[in-house]
Amino acid sequence: MGEHIRKSSFSEDERKVFVQHLINDIQALENMIADGLIEDDIVRIGAEQEMCIIKDDYRPSPNSLEILKEVDDPHFTTEFATYNIEANLDPYKLEKDCFATMEHQLRRLLHKVKESAAKHNTKVILTGILPTISKDELGMDFMTPIPRYYRINEVLTAWRGDDFTVRIHGADELSLHHDSVLFEACNTSFQLHLQIPPQDFVKSYNWAQAISGPVLGVCCNSPLLLGKELWRETRIALFQQSLDTRVWTKALREEVARVGFGERWQKKSVAETFKQDISTHRILLTKPIEENSLQLLKEGKIPKLEALSLFNSTVYRWNRPCYGVGNGKPHLRIENRYIPAGPTVIDEMANFAFWVGLMAGRPHKYDDMPDLMDFRTAKLNFLRAASSGRHAMFSWMGKAMTMKKIVREELLPIAYNGLRKYNVDEKDIEKLLGIIEKRASGRTGADWQIKNFRELRKQIKLDSAIVQLTKAIYRNQQDDEPVHLWKPIEGMVETKEAFRWVSQIMSTKLMKLYEDDYANLAIAIMQWNNIHHLPVENGKGELVGLLTWSHIEKFKKIDKKEARVSDVMVKNVITVSPKTEISEAKKIMEKHNIGCLPVCVDAHIVGIISKVDM
Repeated sequence: MGEHIRKSSFSEDERKVFVQHLINDIQALENMIADGLIEDDIVRIGAEQEMCIIKDDYRPSPNSLEILKEVDDPHFTTEFATYNIEANLDPYKLEKDCFATMEHQLRRLLHKVKESAAKHNTKVILTGILPTISKDELGMDFMTPIPRYYRINEVLTAWRGDDFTVRIHGADELSLHHDSVLFEACNTSFQLHLQIPPQDFVKSYNWAQAISGPVLGVCCNSPLLLGKELWRETRIALFQQSLDTRVWTKALREEVARVGFGERWQKKSVAETFKQDISTHRILLTKPIEENSLQLLKEGKIPKLEALSLFNSTVYRWNRPCYGVGNGKPHLRIENRYIPAGPTVIDEMANFAFWVGLMAGRPHKYDDMPDLMDFRTAKLNFLRAASSGRHAMFSWMGKAMTMKKIVREELLPIAYNGLRKYNVDEKDIEKLLGIIEKRASGRTGADWQIKNFRELRKQIKLDSAIVQLTKAIYRNQQDDEPVHLWKPIEGMVETKEAFRWVSQIMSTKLMKLYEDDYANLAIAIMQWNNIHHLPVENGKGELVGLLTWSHIEKFKKIDKKEARVSDVMVKNVITVSPKTEISEAKKIMEKHNIGCLPVCVDAHIVGIISKVDM
């Protein structure tokens, strides 16, 4: 796809031709289904492994292009950000040792990319969201320099008409504006593919939607973002918001999100789903297409449906229907996009076997999901799983069930039957589904991260905590024990060698005053909280001054009940940025004989650093 996009002019003429190709592709797909041309006598599985590249300090390393050049293997490709890489696994027939074979290939590919990364002093880590990603790595200078990515950002930003807004509420809250779609790069997934016969596609797709909540709940591995503890699978909220072009208005109107679960059960065929997406989402990318899919069909050839495939790649359903051609034969498949990367390869393979087994083993009583479950219930189950993970309460066929109960009593028996139906090796079934059973009763990757993150935060600063957490995740991955067996982090201490930037040691939970506050209230607040420095903002949230205890003492004669903070604050405030080196900040404080430095981005304070922090 990338080659064609590089040649694209994205012109209006190209768009006009592309639209007709898109309409033709839908008709061609319907014709192929009606004529029985879609492959239906074999079931294959496939996967895509996304991964993060990190430096020796466990922070993102933007050198994916160097590593890809070094590794020189068509299985690997770029991702949005220069600190992410994707590996595409080969498809395998669902039978016998397919999971062992796929696991072997995945390990071989990971070993290959790790060797190449090591030559550039970097490491590879598998995790849903890398804990050490900071806002610094979400700027345009970290976007992989490929026209397709720039075009996606350019068009979505234009449609949005304003900064993208991310607001996620968990144990902590994250609320900020961002000027590009690169927030999407925080998410790394293990995407699963399963080939589906065309006559069973609608039943299979609806079943895939119905089981998404409990499957996600037992696989959660992304609880942290920018140092905040949010959802158990924060990727779900983040991905939807990072590509959301819907404009907030005062009018009440419904608009379908580009990333989402869907709006209804499917009823007719896969073509219906594609038509819904084309009807509700604008065309994001175009490319030159030479061959007419309907004409190719008339000539007895199989079309690739290039326009439809490109369009479909820019609509991000969590369960995405896909069309493809392999060995000259067209096929349909469902792509499961909600499973996070990590915590280990063996955990990922267990997730894969669980989902495939559930899909393959669907009992006939679940053939008609619209008669059994309201679509909103399935959607709500999915959101509950993303938010609460293993602790979610689900509604399953009219009954309220815990995740442990639904996985162990309802879903695992179906998964066992599904894998046995396709003669998957019994030792692999027992090993992989056994991991899911233990994890449902024990802990997920998200549970392990949260427990250890909270313990670390009791002992050390936030930046050190996320570094130590990432380091422990990396080390546990090398041992490759499933996450329910991981031990707590022990013996981790804060090391000064890790600190370089002001952002790493500044205090971010700030008390602030406003310039029109009364001085007596400000003094009381400082006394109550034993605070010596308080930043002062105006009505726009901009830093306009600093109130210090030593400065207040100079105004002993002033009437504190009448005076405003603006009357007694320091107005010429010396500030630094998050990327100021600690050594430089120390020099500034010594030179001006001051006890603290506000840390600002533009005119807005994001932290404060004091002599105590030094």
